Amino acid sequence: MYKEKRISVVVPAYNEETQITKVVDSMPAIVDDIVVIDDCSSDKTREVLVALKESHDRLRVIFHEVNQGVGGAIASGYKWSRDNDVDIAVVMAGDGQMDPKDLPAILDPVADGEVDYSKANRLLSEGAIREIPKIRLIGNTILSFLTKIASGYWHISDSQTGYTAINKEALHVIDWDKMYKRYGQPNDLLVRLNVYKFKVRDVITRPVYNVGETSKLKVRKAVFTISRLLLRLFLWRMKEKYIFRDFHILVCFYFLGFFMTLISTWLFGRLVYLWWLEGYAPPMTSLALMFSTTTALNSTFFAMWFDMEANKNLR
Repeated sequence: MYKEKRISVVVPAYNEETQITKVVDSMPAIVDDIVVIDDCSSDKTREVLVALKESHDRLRVIFHEVNQGVGGAIASGYKWSRDNDVDIAVVMAGDGQMDPKDLPAILDPVADGEVDYSKANRLLSEGAIREIPKIRLIGNTILSFLTKIASGYWHISDSQTGYTAINKEALHVIDWDKMYKRYGQPNDLLVRLNVYKFKVRDVITRPVYNVGETSKLKVRKAVFTISRLLLRLFLWRMKEKYIFRDFHILVCFYFLGFFMTLISTWLFGRLVYLWWLEGYAPPMTSLALMFSTTTALNSTFFAMWFDMEANKNLR
């Protein structure tokens, strides 16, 4: 128990035979249930967990017969926590990259009732630039910016962190069967939390690398895959939050910005073509391009500002 709250820690594990014992053994005493999900590992993770269960009373193990991805594994742990009356469910990776010493800091905002969901933020920690591998830092920064736009939580960053805590109300509201099952799960969840107007806060934590983990994430591929997911989630949030549930004028500004961007793209292509063909830029085409580009930028920025204002109470 922590502050009179029952705490579970959801641990997705795929081929973590060398790391999972350390993760379970290092779990703080404030944790009531350690929910490890073996996502159909092909190594000896299953055998290690069966052995660990005999000596750890808090350990609950879920075995997937088919690999569902890290998001699917987390969803299974969340559903277990929801169905077993857990007050706060935390997610920690099965590779040991999340420091148990940071757990109280992650839990406090949720346990104190200040927010519904808290998440680690490694990007704001001292020395993050030195400790985080450069390709991951660049990819995370790009996805964090795109996630701000898609989710409406403009105050958060480090969107790809998996070290999170969620309260009982959110556990019961979110439909975990619809959750994205791969590495875009944290991004998907943030968008869904925003639609239901849950409060979210970042907690600064230190990055942990080189503890024996083996990365299964292909950064370049993930950036493009998750970017496509974020575009779909952004459109879904606009529809759900600002059209179906409660209309907001920002949808019109986003639409105008998108429409004028298409016009600007066409005019730019026409301008380049005529310049190449005739050797000069037609004045009317140039003026039209300036007008459409300015309108597109202003409309998009106004929409973003309206979105920030609409969500400033969700900090």
